[in-house]
Amino acid sequence: MSLRLYGHWRSSATFRVRIALNFKGLAWESVPKNLVRGGGEHLKPDYLALNPQGLVPTLQDGKLLLAQSLAIIEYLDEIMPTPRLLPEPPRARAIVRAMALIVACEMHPLCNLRVLRYLREELRQDQAAVGAWYAHWMAEGFGALEALVSRHGGEGHCFGDSPSLADVCLVPQVYNATRFECDLSPYPFVVRIAEHLEGLPAFAAARPDLQPDAH
Repeated sequence: MSLRLYGHWRSSATFRVRIALNFKGLAWESVPKNLVRGGGEHLKPDYLALNPQGLVPTLQDGKLLLAQSLAIIEYLDEIMPTPRLLPEPPRARAIVRAMALIVACEMHPLCNLRVLRYLREELRQDQAAVGAWYAHWMAEGFGALEALVSRHGGEGHCFGDSPSLADVCLVPQVYNATRFECDLSPYPFVVRIAEHLEGLPAFAAARPDLQPDAH
């Protein structure tokens, strides 16, 4: 199996896929796409030919090209089902997906680079307003996650006693929230789980600052 991951070191969606690849023990090649340099390498014709949406990450597996981090991770879970990131029982799988989607569909899209750039450049919002926007949506999402992980989580995991798709989504979002100096003290379950996961090899090796293109 020859896997190539097109992404950016600080992209939380790319961060998720790095964790999943490491967790599965898969060999993969990193192909950096700088989101800032030259107006964004992800918007150049060569990359748009791979991913018409012009977002990272993209996973290449032979002739197959996959976009969207959760679709990529579910693909990896299906072709390499051990160790699992989605539980086998339907009810458990649905709960894990629901927690993952809070991050991937409710929190991250409202606070990613292109949204923050639009707030600053097109809507002429100052840094205080942008920061307030970011903190609001982090609080909305983490508040919901705190309730869910307190109900379903195990010792150090969002669900049960082993890493899942929810954990893979949680750690990059906590990383981002910390980088933007969001107050995470109201979410002790979330913080404790993230701290535990960050010490696991698959998660630690995926950290943005350890990537070859980090700068």
